[in-house]
Amino acid sequence: MSSKENSGTSHKVSAQPRLHQKAAEIQPYGSAIMLLPLELEHPVRLEMTAQLNQLLADTMTLRDLYKKCHWQVAGPTFYQLHLLFDKHHGEQSELVDSIAERIQLLGGVSIAMAHDVAETTRIERPPRGREEVPVQISRLLDAHQILIRQCRPLARRAAALGDDGTNDLVVSDVLRSNELQVWFLSEHLVDVPLVRAFETARTT
Repeated sequence: MSSKENSGTSHKVSAQPRLHQKAAEIQPYGSAIMLLPLELEHPVRLEMTAQLNQLLADTMTLRDLYKKCHWQVAGPTFYQLHLLFDKHHGEQSELVDSIAERIQLLGGVSIAMAHDVAETTRIERPPRGREEVPVQISRLLDAHQILIRQCRPLARRAAALGDDGTNDLVVSDVLRSNELQVWFLSEHLVDVPLVRAFETARTT
């Protein structure tokens, strides 16, 4: 093909960025599931992505709650809890990524933006101000309980539908991580003396 014949399909290359571009969504949120060769029926993937998006919204909320507590913690246990809250925040961030990627892998669209998460999560919104440590920990434990309450029935449902990948993610990663973090938090609410042990009554 001559250069003259090809000129109709060529375009001038420019270093100028194409700004302010807009177009229709390439995949809407919710009912539109991509056709992927996963050997899972469309209704299964539709149901799993919906439930995983709820789990994702709650996990994102818990992740951010940990960062709030990390920044605002106060008192004699500041150093220990400052580090613990940040560690748990990092672990929840990893779970957020894993859940979101599972949704996309199943052909769905993962929830992403803060306002969408706020409209979807079942975790109570905390005040903007600082709270006492026992209240912070209790709030975190309540949030963990909401997640754990979702995990077991979701894992059983995924297994029943043959979605072994979702079952493995929910049990091996999400459930076990949340259970471990609950243990670490709960121990900070045990009312024991820090310096001197209680004296036990002597029996005669």
